[in-house]
Parts: sequence; structure tokens; C-alpha cells
Amino acid sequence: MKMDDLVKQRFSELTQKAEEVGKTRGNGEDYEAGVSSEKFTEWATSVLNLLQRIFGEDSIHYKNFQEHYKEFYGYFKNFVICRGIFHSAKEDYEGGYLFNARALIKAEVFDDVLEQANELLRAGYKDGACVIAGVALETTLKELCSRKRIPHGKLDRMNADLYKAATYNMGMQKQITAWAERRNKAAHGDWSAYAEADVEDMIRGVTRLIAEYL
Repeated sequence: MKMDDLVKQRFSELTQKAEEVGKTRGNGEDYEAGVSSEKFTEWATSVLNLLQRIFGEDSIHYKNFQEHYKEFYGYFKNFVICRGIFHSAKEDYEGGYLFNARALIKAEVFDDVLEQANELLRAGYKDGACVIAGVALETTLKELCSRKRIPHGKLDRMNADLYKAATYNMGMQKQITAWAERRNKAAHGDWSAYAEADVEDMIRGVTRLIAEYL
């Protein structure tokens, strides 16, 4: 799935979640009724994450949403304002009017590289596919390090530093370590140490990593 399709899918999912928040509206006059703070916070946190990754923290969409998110006092009217900002961002993105071009271009490049890995795997070249997936993995970590102002280095070091910077959790760190080990075995000719299914899982995993963190 192309990165643009993933973003649109996420916007769609969060639109559905917004409807769920609206359904928690309690008793009260018009916009003074309350909504579930738990549901709102869950939705709003995901929206902020999406807006930050797509538009950037300096964008009007991100700043406006964050400002009104901080002013949420449990009322339906507070939610309606945030929902309006979210819908505006969704329309601007889907209309192609505003986006973080650098991030999307990089994501598309990674998508093409991983598609090459998939093609090699389908043709029976699991070892070449594993090496290419490893290149995509290492390049992704370098990009994440650049964003966090972490020095580039060996893959294991970057992985550890990104975990320490709270870029992702320990589960993801361990998974990246496993993928890196698989890549190293492919690069050094230890081809019996992993199976075709392992490479397929690695490609899917790196794709998810890019979609969620890049």
C-alpha cells in the first residue's frame, strides 16, 4: 500500500473514531453537554500524531488542534471545534493543498525499494530480498535519527539511541534487532539461517515501521 493510501486510510479511521466520540454526548443543553474524556483523549492524541507527521509541528493545522486540545474541558462544544480542525486538515490533505513533501517523497522511495524486495521474494530470491529490506530498514533508522538529531552510526547503535529517545518502545527495538541480524546473515552468506517466510515477515514489518514512524 502506498504511503498516500495509508495516510488517507488513517484519516478515514480517525473520522470514524470522531463519530464514536460524538456518540458519547451526555445530557445537557446544545453544546454544553459533555463527552467521554477518555474517548476524546484517545482520538485527539492519534490526530495530533497524524498531523505532526504529515503537516509538521509548525503547520496551522497542528498548532490549532493542539491549542484547542489543551483547552478541552469535557464539553461537546470543545470537541466540535477540534473535529472541525481535523476535518479541515483532512480536506486539505486529500485535496493535495498542503503536506510534508519531504516526508512523503522519502516514504514513496522506501515503498518502491520494499516493492523491489517483494518482487525478488516472489521470484525465489529470498537472500537478495532480505538484503534490500535491510537497506530500507537502515535508511529508515537514519532518517529517524536525523529528525531526533541523533548521530548516524551502526544500525544497532541507532536502534538503541532511538529507543532511548522514546521514538518507539522496547518491543519495536527488539524486532528491529532481529531484522538487522537477519540482514547480516544474508549479507554474509549464512542463507540457511532463515527461511523465505522470515524474509516475508521482515518486509511486512519494515513497511509497518515506515508507515507508523516515518
